Amino acid sequence: MVKVALDAGHGMNTPGKRTPDGEREWSFNSKVVTAATKYLNEYDNVTVIRLDDPTGKTDISLTKRTNKANSESADILISYHHNANTGQWGTWTGTETYHYPGSSSGYALASKIHPAIVGAMVLRDRGIKSENFHMLRESKMPAILIEGGFMDSTIDIVKLRDSNVLDRAGRALADALAAHFGLKKKSKSKVESTSGVHVVKKGDTLWGISQKYNTTVAVLKSLNKISGDLIVPGQKLKLPSNSKKAATKPSLKVNAKVKVKKSAKKYATGENIPNWVKGKKYTIQQIKADRVLLKEIMSWVYKKDVE
Repeated sequence: MVKVALDAGHGMNTPGKRTPDGEREWSFNSKVVTAATKYLNEYDNVTVIRLDDPTGKTDISLTKRTNKANSESADILISYHHNANTGQWGTWTGTETYHYPGSSSGYALASKIHPAIVGAMVLRDRGIKSENFHMLRESKMPAILIEGGFMDSTIDIVKLRDSNVLDRAGRALADALAAHFGLKKKSKSKVESTSGVHVVKKGDTLWGISQKYNTTVAVLKSLNKISGDLIVPGQKLKLPSNSKKAATKPSLKVNAKVKVKKSAKKYATGENIPNWVKGKKYTIQQIKADRVLLKEIMSWVYKKDVE
């Protein structure tokens, strides 16, 4: 199992880490890391260790971040940032990646990842550099720090404000890591729902997830040690061992084939449904709010009574 430590630099309220208009660097960093986590989940045999606070409320100390990566034996560490020059708007631009001075493994990792990020951001390639940063120095595994673009650049800010671009950077990071480690894509069914785990997507709520897996919000909170209602994209939630994904309702459209349930009792017009009609397939000829007209028997049946 490959362990990838991902770090969205700083926190939401870290002093000074803002665009000239007040936008938070962490919010840009987190969008890329969250997307990378989502896309890495499409691969087998990889797990993500997130080092920052995924809510952004706390700026976790650098020491705690590297200690976590080291104690959990991460195979690599990637700290994702966005740059600043003077703090005032200017036309400087570009993407650059750092490794620790003299680290051949750090340079090798940067050489695999940096071109992918440059390709996703479509900004000037400022190259691969070395620097004595804490995240690179104190980590026991190959580590790199990426500066995706300049927050105080009138050129780069256009990309940073585009969620599609940051999502693309996250995908590029995930795919480059997969190529680096030789990871294979999961089957479609595994991606949709890893056994016993739900990966939170944008728009998910605890209530919606509980309904999807026929469980309760209280059970999800207890199992995952959640005190409030906040969940974030990319977060992995454990599911109760007996949970099953709720059955998907049939697609009801004209000319589709449906079967009348054996439990069906009355037509939508009020008459009893004879037993010989039940359990057989029919063609939908018309659709109304709560009923469908079945062509072969020319009768209206409630939608809830077909499958």
